[in-house]
Amino acid sequence: MSDNGMMEKEEIFSKVLRAGRRTYFFDVRSTKAGDYYLTITESKKFTNDDGSFHYKKHKIYLYKEDFSEFKEILEEMVNYVFEEKGDEVISERHQKDFKKEEVNLNGEDDTIKSDAPERFTDISFDDI
Repeated sequence: MSDNGMMEKEEIFSKVLRAGRRTYFFDVRSTKAGDYYLTITESKKFTNDDGSFHYKKHKIYLYKEDFSEFKEILEEMVNYVFEEKGDEVISERHQKDFKKEEVNLNGEDDTIKSDAPERFTDISFDDI
């Protein structure tokens, strides 16, 4: 591996979750001080009228001091949903959501308010 100072630091540890039009990237990165933090990036694929496509990305930065609380809340949320609704998908709403989101493409992201739980990623920092 070459040590190229120009490049963003290589991820120390990475996992990818592909979920339909969305892909989630989990990356452990290093701070300047040499400590580790986590980024979670949601990449969403949109198809343009001409058949080509582009991706919209949102990134969440998660630091060590927040890990245990974040994990606890995420676990609590997941368990709540499973307890209330089971782990089977109740209905295939994806197509409906798909259309709904495509219509709002030109608006700001926060105009896409579907009640699908995955919208929690609205709380994110744009990677500029």
